[in-house]
Amino acid sequence: MSSGTRHIALQFGHIKHFNEGLAEFSRQLALQFSQQASTLKAERNWQFHFIMPSQWHGMFGSEVQYHDLHDGMRLRHRFPVDLDVWHGLHQHMRYRPPVNSRRNVITVHDLNHVYAKKGLSLWWQNMRLTRHLRRAHQLVAISQYAANDLRQHLPWAPEATVIHNGAADLSTAPQTPVEALNGQAFLLHISRMSPSKNVEALINMAAIWPERQLALVGPDSPEVQAHQARAKALGLNNVRFFTDVNESQKTWLYAHCDAFLFPSLMEGFGLPPIEAMFFGKPVVVARRTCLPEICGEGAAYWDDFEPKGMRQITESWLAQHQQNPGTAELVRQQAQRYTWARAAQQYMALYAPDAARKDGSTC
Repeated sequence: MSSGTRHIALQFGHIKHFNEGLAEFSRQLALQFSQQASTLKAERNWQFHFIMPSQWHGMFGSEVQYHDLHDGMRLRHRFPVDLDVWHGLHQHMRYRPPVNSRRNVITVHDLNHVYAKKGLSLWWQNMRLTRHLRRAHQLVAISQYAANDLRQHLPWAPEATVIHNGAADLSTAPQTPVEALNGQAFLLHISRMSPSKNVEALINMAAIWPERQLALVGPDSPEVQAHQARAKALGLNNVRFFTDVNESQKTWLYAHCDAFLFPSLMEGFGLPPIEAMFFGKPVVVARRTCLPEICGEGAAYWDDFEPKGMRQITESWLAQHQQNPGTAELVRQQAQRYTWARAAQQYMALYAPDAARKDGSTC
């Protein structure tokens, strides 16, 4: 490898907004690198390049270089400079690493499609993913669960390095009240409310728990509208929907909820429960996929989604928090295991020349 500048490119993919998991991962990692870019340039001669839609250029400051995402990157192409590392930030993008990249890293967030799809659709998704991942010299999984899924379903793939995501500690961030809930007690769920998030189970629980208000929060979508219609058809006055809240409103919701509920069926990591844990809140999640690994003893768990059982476990966890004030600190300690600074340091270790030699790539 030459003693000159080490060029590292992050491929963001086609980001329309930053209020969902993959985009939040990309944003937080980019923030860490951009904040250290000047130091890394001075001390290691590293130059970061962010490949992303033009409307986001400049959002990470002037110490990184921006490159417009374009459809030609789905084909064989060259980058303006020779890259030491190209990092695809998730496995779903259709953009190829450039031919003049010496080492390609791809982060795999989950293999949820193997559980959600069947037949020709599953075959096509596996073929497309296989074609994409074969271009990587190094895979990263965001949880041990995701790494095990890779080993089971794509046994040809190299063993993935596990780097847990960070999660944003919003506990000291600015807050803006959601006026419709101000002064009221409520249980909280935040997600994009797709079928895998299992919001239906929460609505079923709310139907037998009319004295408890449930706030369902996420970006507006056909799935959200379907859930709204179902709650209305059931005549549930204790289920409220809030679409497209901003960051300070989300912070207020975490700070003021009685508990955070997350019955998701498929997760690669699960950011919202950890975000709630930074506030010391009672968190109840499904005992599915990666959630026991990530939430540990900081959460209570649903083993099934029978409404009465879900209510009972939620009430029991709420009571434990009320009776044992020290529980909140244990919850915060679990959340503090996951910081974006730690994740960024682990990724930078992968970008280093020694890591390239270790996995057999050349510079």
